[in-house]
Amino acid sequence: MTKPPVRPLLGIALISAMALCFASMDNIVRWLGSATPAALPVLLMLSARYLFQAVAMAFWLAFDHRLSFRSEHPRFQALRGLLLLATSGFSFYGVQHMPVPEFTAINMLTPVLVTLLAAWLLHEQVSRWRWALVGTAFAGALIVIRPGSGLFGWAVLFPLAGAVTYASFQVLTRRLAGLENPLTTHFWTGLVGSAVLLPLLWASGIDVRAAFAAVPATHWALLALVGALGTGGHLMLILALGVAPTAALMPFVYLQIGAAALVGWWLFGHLPDFWGWVGMAVIALSGATSAWLNLRGAGAPRLSPVAADTIAD
Repeated sequence: MTKPPVRPLLGIALISAMALCFASMDNIVRWLGSATPAALPVLLMLSARYLFQAVAMAFWLAFDHRLSFRSEHPRFQALRGLLLLATSGFSFYGVQHMPVPEFTAINMLTPVLVTLLAAWLLHEQVSRWRWALVGTAFAGALIVIRPGSGLFGWAVLFPLAGAVTYASFQVLTRRLAGLENPLTTHFWTGLVGSAVLLPLLWASGIDVRAAFAAVPATHWALLALVGALGTGGHLMLILALGVAPTAALMPFVYLQIGAAALVGWWLFGHLPDFWGWVGMAVIALSGATSAWLNLRGAGAPRLSPVAADTIAD
C-alpha cells in the first residue's frame, strides 16, 4: 500500500480546523444549555452528539468497501468508548458552570496526567524534565483556578475529572494502539456512547418531544451542528495525522484554548482576565512540550490516529 504524501501545511490546517470545531461545539453546548426561554437538557445534547456520530460513521462504513463494522477487540472498544463518554459528560456538564476557555485550559492537563499514569500503570521511566513539566502544568492550572478566590468554586471538578478520565483513555489507547482501523473505532465510539445514553435519556423522564416543542427550530439545527462538530472534529484529526507528522501537529492542538476564548467572547462577551491568560499559556506550553517529548521518546514521527488523539469531545 502506497503511503500518502507528507503535506504538513494541510495537516496544520486540518488540526486548526479541528480545534475550532471543538471550541465552537463547547460554546454552543453552553449556549443551548442556558438559552431562554427554554434550555435544552444536557443529557439530550450529549445523546444527540453521540447518536450523530454513530449514524454518520455507520453510513461511511456501509459505503466504503475497504472498511468494516467488525471489531476484533470489542472489550477494548467498550472500555475506550466508556472513558471517552465520561470525558464528554464532564465537558458538556462542566461548560454549563464555568467559562469555556478556562474549562478548556484545565482540561488540557491531559498530556501531563498521561505522564503520571504511564509511570504508575505502565511502569514507564519518567525523566526529571517531564516531572518538571508536570509540576509546571499544575502550577498553570492553579493560576487559572486560583483556589480560595471563589472564582469558579466546585465547578473546577468537571475539567479536572475530565482530564483524569481522558488521560486514562490515552494510556489504554497507547497500550492497545494499532489494533483497529481508526474509522471503525470512530464508529464504535459513537455506538458505545449511544448505547449507554439513549436508555439513560429514556429513564430520565425527559420529554424529548416537549423539549423540542419549547424551543425554536434554530435550536434543532444547532443541536445537529453539535453532533457534526464533534464527529467532524475527530475526523479532521484522523485526516491530519494521515498527511503530516504527529510531532508537527500536536502543538497546534492548543489553539483550541484561544479559539474557545474567541468564540466565547463572541457568544457571551466573556474573556479571561490577565492571570487567566497567563495560566492558559503555562498549561499550553507545558502540554505541548510534554507531547513532543513523548513522541520523540517513542522514536516515531507518526502515531495511530487513535493513539495520538489528545482531544475529547
